[in-house]
Amino acid sequence: MLASHAARIHRGTYRDVQLGFRPGKSARNALDAVSVGVERRKVNWILDADISKFYGTIGHDWLVKFLEHRVADTRVVRLIKKWLHAGVLEEGRLTHSEVGTVQGGSISPLLSNIYLHYAFDLWVKQWRARYAEGDVIVVRYADDRVAGFQQLRDAKRFRHEMTERLVHFGLKLHESKTRLMDFGRFARENCRRLDGSKPPTFDFLGFTHCCGNTRKGKFAVLRLTSARRMRVKLLAVKDQLRRRMHQSVAEQGRYVRAVVARHIRYFGVPRNGRRIGRFRHQIVGSWYRTCRRSQIHRVKWARIQRPSQHWLPLAQICHPYPTQRLIVTTHGSRMR
Repeated sequence: MLASHAARIHRGTYRDVQLGFRPGKSARNALDAVSVGVERRKVNWILDADISKFYGTIGHDWLVKFLEHRVADTRVVRLIKKWLHAGVLEEGRLTHSEVGTVQGGSISPLLSNIYLHYAFDLWVKQWRARYAEGDVIVVRYADDRVAGFQQLRDAKRFRHEMTERLVHFGLKLHESKTRLMDFGRFARENCRRLDGSKPPTFDFLGFTHCCGNTRKGKFAVLRLTSARRMRVKLLAVKDQLRRRMHQSVAEQGRYVRAVVARHIRYFGVPRNGRRIGRFRHQIVGSWYRTCRRSQIHRVKWARIQRPSQHWLPLAQICHPYPTQRLIVTTHGSRMR
């Protein structure tokens, strides 16, 4: 499936992509689809849409209808009904609700994908074939979605009709988190001509997407670690290191190594080296401050450098460019 999607990005028949909680698919595939779609297609406008309290507003009646449409075994449907009506135990209190699924539950990702497949994905495919006048890309990962448009009137109409569509199924867009913005190869010039500002950015799956250029001056989508995501993670690591002050340097080193390694494996994309280097430096600073157990005998900064170099991996790019990954996904086939 992803191989065919990748080829269509280059051939001009790009379809909608939904990659959340599916076997063989990951957030990396969704991020690559957004980057290649914006860079290779005629995308001038981005609609960053967010559903308000998605998991808590899924309608049970609609969900059961969707399940019955595809699942012939009534025993499976009956079991899922019992799961939905089992309730949630919070702080010793059992609460029941006629809407929503448990966020974090083992079956919730599957049910959410089924719900959005009928409530959103099939409608997007039909809308694009009927009404779109220019290029349109739509990438969805779970309840996070990004849509790109060539024509502004397509973007406005899509947003209006998508809002009505979601309301019909009991869902609502988050007004403050849903934005239509000028984004693409002409965004920098348009913003400079209007008010001299920089092009807007949008967040998707932990990355802030910006309009940038390659070293040769061609347009490229820059993917930088989200500042809010990094700040929340650093605060969590700081609190955890304070709880581990009684541990040895080796035990603390294994913990911070795991944190930095996970961060690099996810955020180590091209053109994001400075952000992941900053994250590693901040982790070293937090480790240094927790080592100062006494106000009289303070640990010098040079003393923390040696264990940090031993335990913490270097900040390096570990992912290829999105176009290169898609070429690998299509088994080296020649794509335009």
